[in-house]
Amino acid sequence: MSLFDLTGKVAVVTGGSRGIGRAICERLAEHGAKVVVSSRKVDACQEVVDAIKAKGGTAMAVACNIGRKNECQALVDAAIATWGQVDIMVCNAAINPHFGPATTMPDEIFDKIMASNIKSNLWLAHMTAPGMAERGGGSVIIVSSIGGFRGSPVLGAYAISKAADMQLVRNLAVEWGPKNVRANAIAPGLVRTDFARALWEDPGIYKKRTKDTPLKRIGEPDEIAGAAVFLASPAGSFMTGQTIVIDGGVLAGPPSRSDDEE
Repeated sequence: MSLFDLTGKVAVVTGGSRGIGRAICERLAEHGAKVVVSSRKVDACQEVVDAIKAKGGTAMAVACNIGRKNECQALVDAAIATWGQVDIMVCNAAINPHFGPATTMPDEIFDKIMASNIKSNLWLAHMTAPGMAERGGGSVIIVSSIGGFRGSPVLGAYAISKAADMQLVRNLAVEWGPKNVRANAIAPGLVRTDFARALWEDPGIYKKRTKDTPLKRIGEPDEIAGAAVFLASPAGSFMTGQTIVIDGGVLAGPPSRSDDEE
């Protein structure tokens, strides 16, 4: 059996209609998982489902606004009603409605970011972990960000929420580890997604980021998906409570300057 074989497993992926979420859905399905593709717009999810089925995979679309607990429960219930279980819970959906100094951010926006980016992940973990434990194990994966490791003058609340996600997987790992339910996070750097478009389409930000990245480029969604497959599969069976950083080397430090940059 392949270390990355997910045959017979059921995965739920939030924010699965585009970007990193879509790449994760497609790669989990490619490795044998049945995938529930979820986002607020079911039509966009269905496009991903159709693409997965066209390649021989199995998937279904379910609309869900992660900020609403009843919709999160309905998402989990739909997966169980259709396939009987949830083995892999990928919490990828997140919001960032404020770009600018934290002093200009209304309280209700801060609360909304915390609720969508942290509380919803806690809800979904709590909704799926007991069933995983009953079946002998499972995997909760939260897509965080390298923003959770660093301060930001324009993404402060988002960065706080992503740091909290890393702590959340540590807590889940300790609480659910004895039942063989693992919890880990993935912290991408700047990736070419619609969610991060404001960053990579800005010439100044793009130039600085690629200059400060050892690999001299930003990431692509599919370069994050492999980590999710690893964490969901037997290959990651001894890993829990950790955060995998995939950032082209940004947190390692800036690259050495070549002669033509002196």
